[in-house]
Amino acid sequence: MKKIYVINSIQNLSKKIQSGLFFILSFLLITGNFAQAQTGVTWTTQITGLDNSWRSIAYGNGLFVAVAITGTGNRLMTSADGIVWTIRSSAADNSWTSVVYANGLFVAVANSGTGNRVMTSPDGMTWTIRSSAADNQWTSVTYGNSLFVAVANTGTGNRVMTSADGMTWTIRSSAADNFWTSVVYGNGLFVAVAQTGTGNRVMTSPDGMTWTIRSSAADNSWTSVIYGNSLFVAVANTGTGNRVMTSPDGIVWTIHSSAANNSWTSVTYANSLFVAVASTGAGNRVMTSPDGITWTIVNHLADNQWTSVVYGNSLFVAVASSGTGNRVMTSPDGITWTIRSSAADNSWTSVVYGNGLFVAVAQTGTGNRVMTSPDGITWTIRSSAADNNWYAVGYGNGLFVAVATSGTGNRVMTSPDGVTWTIRSSAADNNWRSIVYGNGLFVAVASTGVGNRVMTSPDGMTWTIRSSAADNS
Repeated sequence: MKKIYVINSIQNLSKKIQSGLFFILSFLLITGNFAQAQTGVTWTTQITGLDNSWRSIAYGNGLFVAVAITGTGNRLMTSADGIVWTIRSSAADNSWTSVVYANGLFVAVANSGTGNRVMTSPDGMTWTIRSSAADNQWTSVTYGNSLFVAVANTGTGNRVMTSADGMTWTIRSSAADNFWTSVVYGNGLFVAVAQTGTGNRVMTSPDGMTWTIRSSAADNSWTSVIYGNSLFVAVANTGTGNRVMTSPDGIVWTIHSSAANNSWTSVTYANSLFVAVASTGAGNRVMTSPDGITWTIVNHLADNQWTSVVYGNSLFVAVASSGTGNRVMTSPDGITWTIRSSAADNSWTSVVYGNGLFVAVAQTGTGNRVMTSPDGITWTIRSSAADNNWYAVGYGNGLFVAVATSGTGNRVMTSPDGVTWTIRSSAADNNWRSIVYGNGLFVAVASTGVGNRVMTSPDGMTWTIRSSAADNS
């Protein structure tokens, strides 16, 4: 297993960072790259353990930890230096959206799962499921005033939960049922921002339990908030020239000009610099500010969908949900950034581990829709049996099995070693989306078909259609 320390939000990282490294963590699907910078100016791409959709990163106890919303038993990765990453087993395959480190504990929250939307770890490697106070879509978690606080974008009057130890959680009344996206603690106050609401897209609390609505400077879609240099700073993915707002106290907010009208997804503060990253824009998806008020565009090397940024161990690191073998970039100063290489620029959709090998499959590419890695770091392209839209891959009974959403009678391919692949006849030309092995049987499910959206196989080679309980997608 490999190490990972992830901080639930970038805003939390700046408060917990001890060694000085910036990380920009975005939605990484399957390329396996991230970016880091020691100063937030110059960025370098790094290779991630897997091409999962990484959503949040944290730093604590000398370790970076990242969490993802995709992957099979591997929705965690850790790194001691932000460059070399190790995959870790997640406590459950929930959609983990945020992670934080505080009080000697890593805590992650999710927007999926049944009664288990929290997991904790003392070391970032071994994780334990905890009961969530409600099955809301938890989007962000922070720590302050001896309390963990999480906010959600669903729920009725209960979009906040708190915990003194990260293990036992209590529901709290939210000030409004807005789409709360980010929460931070600073200057003795918890501050949360939202993407919805009319003039009320901010709420504050001195104790994490009782919340008060505050007037937002504009009804933009606020995505991230941080506290640094005695100032709260929030960024948005909507608005015209006003996608930044600041507040010295979290109560009264002032609009500021953003360096560009990009979809800003994350902001952090470290090394006397605010750094924000975006999922849109042409060559201008990073902006920096020494004071949170005046922002400057910084050139970067790839227009990927950068979704999150963090700082630690004297390095900025960013990850993305798109890109060609370059879903990570790094920078020592936040200004100069460096891209890292991935095995191919395919649209990687699924990854699995078996027989000592990571295997990923893709929807695009010419004869190269498979890549493998013995360590999750260095990847090698392999020839796919056909150029189908391979959507999912599984491992069981000594065999890798992949299923596809395209192809005629050949939407299954198998391999004993992950290197050499053979086409197999699919039971139907449905859009097969997921495959798993258990109880001596491979089972695949599809998003199309009439009463036949399940097929099974005892060996991965010969498949039989089964009646699906409903024709759901």
